[in-house]
Amino acid sequence: MADQSASASNGPISPAKRRRLQQAFEHANKMSSAGNFDYATELYTQCVLGDPGNLLYVANFLGNLQKKYNNNKKGGKLAGVRSAGAKGAVKKALVQKNWDAVIKNGLEVLKYNPWDVSTLTAMARACEEREHDECELAYLKAALEANINDPEINRLAGKALARQGKFDEAIICWHRVTKAKPDDAEAKRAIGDLTVEKTIHKGGYEEAESSRDVRANPQDDARGPQLTPERQLEKAIEKDPADPSNYLKLAQLYEQREELEKVEELLQKALDASGGDIAIRERLEDLQIRRKARQVAQAKQRAVAEKTQEAVNLYRKLVADLNRMELELYRDRVERYPNNVAYRFELGLRLKRAGMYREAIEPLQKAREDPRHKGEVLLALGECFQQIKQYRLAMSNYEASLKALGDKDSEERKRALYLAGCLAQGLKEFDKAEAYLTQLAELDFSYRDVAQRLDKIAQIRDKG
Repeated sequence: MADQSASASNGPISPAKRRRLQQAFEHANKMSSAGNFDYATELYTQCVLGDPGNLLYVANFLGNLQKKYNNNKKGGKLAGVRSAGAKGAVKKALVQKNWDAVIKNGLEVLKYNPWDVSTLTAMARACEEREHDECELAYLKAALEANINDPEINRLAGKALARQGKFDEAIICWHRVTKAKPDDAEAKRAIGDLTVEKTIHKGGYEEAESSRDVRANPQDDARGPQLTPERQLEKAIEKDPADPSNYLKLAQLYEQREELEKVEELLQKALDASGGDIAIRERLEDLQIRRKARQVAQAKQRAVAEKTQEAVNLYRKLVADLNRMELELYRDRVERYPNNVAYRFELGLRLKRAGMYREAIEPLQKAREDPRHKGEVLLALGECFQQIKQYRLAMSNYEASLKALGDKDSEERKRALYLAGCLAQGLKEFDKAEAYLTQLAELDFSYRDVAQRLDKIAQIRDKG
C-alpha cells in the first residue's frame, strides 16, 4: 500500500486552529494540576492529534498520564487487555505506513499504559517519517524510562539522536547496547563514527526541499558550499512563513550572540504564526524582562559612575518599570498555573516591592509550601505584616524565617535578624531585641546601625 504520510495533518496549521488547540492545552494544564487526569488526557489528545509535531503537547500528554499512574511504569490494571484493539490498529497502520493512524491509535494505547514500549517506538517511527524530530525523541525517551537498558530501544534512540546531531547522548545509548550485547558490531561502529563526528555540525543545502533531502544525499557536500545556518532558516521561513518553528530556531541562533532585539522580533513573528502559542508567548515575555533587566543594570552602572541626580532618577524609573513588567507577568502566570508556588512567590515579592503589602500576603502565604524559598517567603511576609501594623504576626514570621534559614551566614539571615531586632526594640521587648541584634553583630558588626542600636539598648538598661 502507498505511503500515506503526506496527509493534511503534516501541512501548515492555521492561526485559528492553533488558537483553538492552545485554549484546549491551557485548560488541560489546569485540569491536570487539579488532579483531573482523565479530562486532561482527552484535551491533550485533541492537542496532539491537531498538532502531532508540537513537543509541548506531546510532553504534557505523556507527563499527565505518568502522574495519573503514579509513575508505576506499567499503567493501569488490565492495560494490555483494554488496549488490545488499539494496539492491533497501530500494527496495521505501521504496515500500511499510515502515520496518522499510528499516532491516533497509539494515543489510545498510551491512555492505558504510557510506558507501552512497542507503541512508543511505533509513534517515534511515525514522527521520524513526518520529521517531527523533537517528538520522536520524546516518545523514545519515554520508552527508555520503561526499560533504560533495553538494547533495541537504545539502538533506535541512538540512531535518532545521531541523526539530529545530539552525538554525546547518542553515544551513551550505543554504550548501553554494547553493555547488553558486547559483540554488537553496529554499536561499536556507531560509537567510533559518532566520536569522530560529534564536533561536526551538519546543515541543509540550498536546494534541499526538507531535512529528508539532506539525510538522503550526504555526498552532496562536493557540489558546492553549504549555506550558513542563518540563511538556511531564512530560506525555510520564506518557503513557509506560517511555520513558527523556523522563527524559533533562528531566534535561538541570534540569542547565542546576545542580539536580543533580533530575537524579540523573531519571537513576535513566531507568536503571530502560531496563533498565540503559550510557550512562545512566555519565551517572548521572558526575553522582554531580560532586556529590561539589562537596561536597569546599565543605568545602575551609569548612576554609580556619574553620581548625578538625573542618572539616579533614570535608574529608579527603570527599576520601577521592571517591577511593573514582572508584576504583570507573574499575575498572568499564577492565573495560568495556579498550583505553581514558585510563581506565587515571585508575584508576592513584586507586590511587596510595589508597596502593595496587603495584596502580597496571600500569594506569599501560599508560597510557603515551597521548601526552596521558605525562609525568604517568611521574611517577606514579616515585612508585609509589619507595614500594615500587624506587629505580632510580623514577629512570628521573622522568627519562623530564622528557623527556616538556619545558621548559614547569608544576607537573608542578617536581614531577618535585623528586622526582628528592630521590631522587638520598637515593641520595647529589649531582651529579645538584644538577643537578635547581638547575633547579627556576631555575623557582621558593621551591618547598618546594629552597633548603635545595641548601645541604645545598653543605655536604656543602665537607666533602668
